[in-house]
Amino acid sequence: MHDHPTLDGYEWPTCTAPGCGRELWTAEVDRLVCRICEDKTTVRLTELSTLFAKLDTTAALMRGARRIGGGSGTKNPPIPPRLEVLDLVAPGGGVAARLRVIEDSWRTALAWEIAPDSDGNRVFASWRINPGEAVKRHVKFLADNLLWACGGYESVGQDVETIRKLHAECAAIVNDERKPGRVAIGLCPVRLDDGHCREQLTASAASHRVRCGNCGSRWETLGEWRQLRAAQEQVLAEAAGVAA
Repeated sequence: MHDHPTLDGYEWPTCTAPGCGRELWTAEVDRLVCRICEDKTTVRLTELSTLFAKLDTTAALMRGARRIGGGSGTKNPPIPPRLEVLDLVAPGGGVAARLRVIEDSWRTALAWEIAPDSDGNRVFASWRINPGEAVKRHVKFLADNLLWACGGYESVGQDVETIRKLHAECAAIVNDERKPGRVAIGLCPVRLDDGHCREQLTASAASHRVRCGNCGSRWETLGEWRQLRAAQEQVLAEAAGVAA
């Protein structure tokens, strides 16, 4: 129940955040976004830095892997790639870029310098090319100025929605809510009586377990995946030596 009076012919103001539309309380009538949406956005901003750090770490491990049938190269690290992860952490794109657009628009509305240095000079801040650092700084700026935006920035409803969607994308990937495809991660290096197994191994970002369908060998932890990679490289080195 809201605390505003019922007035015939008067349309009470509502929250401008997409998907909300709540009628504002009497104490909120000078706002564009209700306090409930503001609080939710604060939580999402707080969590974004942690979510991004997890995505960035995962992306660093995944770079260089290939999808099945994606070529004959031998550089197949034992972490499957997920293009949506790489897109979100890429310099100049993804999380950092989408937060930067919001920050720059708020700075413009406030008549503040965009990306000032420590002396207040208008420059291109070097941290902007480092997505990890950029996300932390953008999140802090947006959290610090969210109350102002909810109170009077005309486009704040759409910005709140952008932050909601961005948080949902990152959380879905970190929590493995999207089912990824399988990727080839090289041949099984286990030695059998008649030579190396050489069965094509595959993996999915939804599981840390890799199992050889031929010999039944398993690798389940990050440490075991590294051992797998080392064994694969040793087999390749031995093959190269024989060929030479």
